[in-house]
Amino acid sequence: MNWFNILEAGVSVLLVAVALAAVLSKKLLVSIIFLSALSMMAVSAFALLSAPDVAVTEAVIGSGLVTFIFVASIRNLGKAGEKL
Repeated sequence: MNWFNILEAGVSVLLVAVALAAVLSKKLLVSIIFLSALSMMAVSAFALLSAPDVAVTEAVIGSGLVTFIFVASIRNLGKAGEKL
């Protein structure tokens, strides 16, 4: 077993751990942060699998844009809940 296989196994274990943390989190904002971390772990997995175009796309859309949309939605829902 070489260092590359160990690195792949470590990234795989971290992917599962962060996904479980995102699902089991009680607070919505913490769950979003874990989802963003999961996306960044997926970026590293794609880079290890020699798919740099997919990794860049995941970094921009999955980690950046989706996290921004989730956080903006939570902030707007909080404001809308106060008006009701």
